[in-house]
Amino acid sequence: MAKPGFDATPGDVEGPPAYVRPMSDAAPDALPETDRPLTQDGPAVRLWLIDASAYIFRAYHALPPLTRKSDGLPVGAVQGYCNMLWKLLKDMKGADGPTHLAAIFDHSEKTFRNALYDQYKANRSAPPEDLVPQFPLVRDATRAFGVHCVELPGYEADDLIATYACKVRDAGGECVIVSSDKDLMQLIGPSVVMWDPMKDRRLAEDAVMEKFGVTPDKMIDLQALIGDSVDNVPGAPGIGPKTAAQLLDEYGDLDTLLERAGEIKQPKRRETLINFRDQILLSRQLVRLTCDAPAPEPIDDFRVRDPDPQTLADFLETMEFRSLLRRVGDGKLAGHDGSAFAPARPAPLSAPVISPRYAPQAVSADVEKQSVDHDAYHCIRDLADLDAFIARATEAGVVGFDTETDALSATHAGLCGVSLAIGPNDACYVPLTHEHPPVEGAGGLDFGGDTDARPPLDQLDKPTVLARLKGLLEDPGVLKVVQNGKYDLAVMARRGIRVAPIDDTMLISYVLEGGLHGHGMDELSRLHLGHEPIPFKSVAGTGKAQKSFKHVELKPATCYAAEDADVTLRLWRILKPRLATERLATVYETLERGMPAVLADMELRGIRVDPARLRRLSSEFGLRMAELEAQAHEIAGRPFNVGSPRQIGEILFGELNLPGGKKTASGQWETGAATLEGLAETHALPRVLLDWRQLSKLKGTYTDALVAAMDPQTDRVHTSYQLAAATTGRLASSDPNLQNIPIRTETGRQIRQAFIAKDGHVLISADYSQIELRLLAHIGDIPELKRAFKAGIDIHTATASEMFGVPVADMDPETRRRAKAINFGIVYGISAFGLANQLGIDQGEAGAYIKTYFERFPGIRTYMDATRAEVRSLGFVSTVFGRKIHIPAIASKSGAERQFGERAAINAPIQGAAADIIRRAMIRMPGALEAAGLETKMLLQVHDELVFEAPEAEVEAAIPLIKRIMEGAAEPAVALSVPLVVDARAAKNWDEAH
Repeated sequence: MAKPGFDATPGDVEGPPAYVRPMSDAAPDALPETDRPLTQDGPAVRLWLIDASAYIFRAYHALPPLTRKSDGLPVGAVQGYCNMLWKLLKDMKGADGPTHLAAIFDHSEKTFRNALYDQYKANRSAPPEDLVPQFPLVRDATRAFGVHCVELPGYEADDLIATYACKVRDAGGECVIVSSDKDLMQLIGPSVVMWDPMKDRRLAEDAVMEKFGVTPDKMIDLQALIGDSVDNVPGAPGIGPKTAAQLLDEYGDLDTLLERAGEIKQPKRRETLINFRDQILLSRQLVRLTCDAPAPEPIDDFRVRDPDPQTLADFLETMEFRSLLRRVGDGKLAGHDGSAFAPARPAPLSAPVISPRYAPQAVSADVEKQSVDHDAYHCIRDLADLDAFIARATEAGVVGFDTETDALSATHAGLCGVSLAIGPNDACYVPLTHEHPPVEGAGGLDFGGDTDARPPLDQLDKPTVLARLKGLLEDPGVLKVVQNGKYDLAVMARRGIRVAPIDDTMLISYVLEGGLHGHGMDELSRLHLGHEPIPFKSVAGTGKAQKSFKHVELKPATCYAAEDADVTLRLWRILKPRLATERLATVYETLERGMPAVLADMELRGIRVDPARLRRLSSEFGLRMAELEAQAHEIAGRPFNVGSPRQIGEILFGELNLPGGKKTASGQWETGAATLEGLAETHALPRVLLDWRQLSKLKGTYTDALVAAMDPQTDRVHTSYQLAAATTGRLASSDPNLQNIPIRTETGRQIRQAFIAKDGHVLISADYSQIELRLLAHIGDIPELKRAFKAGIDIHTATASEMFGVPVADMDPETRRRAKAINFGIVYGISAFGLANQLGIDQGEAGAYIKTYFERFPGIRTYMDATRAEVRSLGFVSTVFGRKIHIPAIASKSGAERQFGERAAINAPIQGAAADIIRRAMIRMPGALEAAGLETKMLLQVHDELVFEAPEAEVEAAIPLIKRIMEGAAEPAVALSVPLVVDARAAKNWDEAH
């Protein structure tokens, strides 16, 4: 936003008169009498000012959408704000905490700066629709927590923060600004600091110098030069923070720099500073904060106080934040030694921040009433302690379990240690392979090796620990509670331990609230426990400085790892009972619980690829790309970067003047695939560019990436499956993604030919035939489609015959193609516009096709109408197997978003049921193959297809069994009124088997 200055002079400003007083000029005696009670019996005033607007938006964007269950009111930002405010109130209760506290809000968009520059903040879009009704609720929340709310029409929150900070500082007090906004950094000085609540970091003069290369007193000049795209402050074009800092360092200040601009040697900088002088000076007025805004309320009103218990309880109960209500209790906060804001506070890496207990009792039956106490966790380095913990876990019958590794890939990661939890704060970490971190030497990082003189770390022998843990982790009488346990199961399976039985909190959450939010542990912890887990970066660092977990010191490693197991077990105790009360236990047990073990085995097996073929394809693609690039240059009449959307736009619309050009918000021509496809009908260049892009994607995403991802010892690639990625239950594949390889193009087929079976084996591809249309016929009860499927007639031919009155025997390919496009389009809610684009016909004709379709198949319209009504009433739809798929967009105030929600709701029961069926087949498949005495193994799942590797001698036995399991997967839960059909064949490579 805009910022004030301590060096302002009357000649600089055309705003309110109070805008011009330098902060350093005010004396305590000059303050109005009503503003002078800035001392009390004891220490001087310590005022903390919360940048509430920043808190609101951070809470909104950090957390998933959340609505109040009773009436659907959006409350996600309010809940996040309350959690952040409560944490701040707890952290401030130390010896260095505040005597006075206030939350400062923006009142409105229009301020006096708009009179200076009518384009100020003109580029900002309106706040999200679901955030607008939460603004007043956040103010109510602030008051409920006993914190004063301050705002003033015509002024930004930053101006009020500056004004109060100046008053306190000039009266001999101290001010802490709770924000990380760079616009407020100009206020930093000996008695004014900032606190970044997200990073738990104190920001003083050194932090500003480190980030921007200038001291706080030069921040106004720096911002005047660099401008601010967010607030539409123009600045000096082409001058960034680094250049601005260099100029200010050389010339001292902005005025001197502008006066001596003609001396600058670099022509571009010199011309910019001379030509844009007035714009730069205007920018300085816009970014300078006023320290003399009319203070709406005296500082003495901001004295720190505990919230009124009844007021706070009433507010949290009204908002239905019952978990937070239980944790907050009566709202009373006990003091403790130190403060989160004390300058000498240790860094999080050496001593992770530990929240005090919310309640005095050490043990509580309600896990939500106990705060996470990292000091209570144990680092086990003695066999007797390990045996004792295992015995207690066995007695308990339920144990939280997690692994820590040195890599993200479960198929290759080294095991650093394991963590176990029996109850709240009753958790441990068992380090196994931690090492001293490398030391920086003259030749770079030195990993020690035989020359490392440091004593080995005190940890137990890995084989011994694994032998002890095997009994616990494989004990059928002890439930292991995991979060995204597929990874942990794979890690332990590589070490000879088959972890079972398990419950997975990620999948329980996915069943309960799929579509409402993400299901990672951190998000679930914030949502259900109100606890922010230790971020990985706080113990391992980020970027180039990030270290392997095996190099993390044992104390922070214990806090981080044991917390994972502890939080996972707490979540299980909250979420698991809901499966029964919400009648979703069967969904979890039959569709989710068995999947982690199945997928872990598939990922560990991997699938073999032919590296020589892939490298040859990469070379061929590269040569063809070079030919296409030369062809594009020839058509354009000059060379250009065919991979640059900007340059492509300039060629197509700026030089060739092709019609239909549109610019994006950034001012660049739109050159996406849809645009190029449209232009390709009338000009050769767009088609060449599309072909080049396709080859570039195949080369980068597949042929090059598969070779890079391949295990060089086995020539196998090991994809990773995400179970809770899509709301409909579909799996996602990554690292590498094997689900989006083109099927029908020649280049896609060539890539699939590189997936091969090991010697003496073949690949079997088993693919459901038109499963979604079959499910539409069943779910929508469409007689015409049912008859066709039962008779084994080609469904697209039957649809074309029904729609266009053409006998099946006389059906031509073009008519069938049109029927096929409509069949699949209807499932995905296709519009007349979309169908017209697909078929290359006008929109009116496409609309007539869709109208005819609904007339011939009225049951489909009935199904759609019923589904729309269901999702509007409930906010979710269900598959025939009981999976709930929440559609938050249906409650949006935006008509376009609601329509999107309706289309998603129509498709979700169909696509979701298909996903449920293949999950049921996958869970049954390993046992069926083993019971038949077959060595055939399942390797891949790609949407409606399963890929197996089988000994050549087993093919005749394996294919009928695979087809039987897949075709009967819906039973006995659902008796489908149409048959499921699976096409399966065997071959040496994936393409030939498909």
